[in-house]
Amino acid sequence: MKHRILPALAALTIATAGPALAEEPSRGEARLAEMLEGRVAGEPVHCLHESQRDSIQIVDRTAIVFRDGATLWVNRPSGARMLSNSDLPVFHQYGTQICRHDRVELRDRIGGVAGPILILDSFVPYTKAGGDKSHEKQGG
Repeated sequence: MKHRILPALAALTIATAGPALAEEPSRGEARLAEMLEGRVAGEPVHCLHESQRDSIQIVDRTAIVFRDGATLWVNRPSGARMLSNSDLPVFHQYGTQICRHDRVELRDRIGGVAGPILILDSFVPYTKAGGDKSHEKQGG
């Protein structure tokens, strides 16, 4: 009898959690769309220099956004569904650039406990329409 109840309970848990899990990425996508409103995507680059990273923001379950003045660089790493703005990203880079295929380890901000490791993808610059195009000279 116990064996019949547990699978039923598991199915119920999955069925009720499913819609909540399905909505979560769309909230991140909506947040990212809000951040990028009025901006135009440029050509992706493989690396960003240290000087191109004024600040970093994690968009839950979606992307890592790097600000460089008026330019927002969006990276959608593999495993982006694991991203949480409550985690601290630790970048494992070689040299002064952060590049596609570099690893990002997510750590708990409070306890510093290591979490998942993600792999960076290309960096897509977003600038205000008709605005700053300095990324074309700097991108790697």
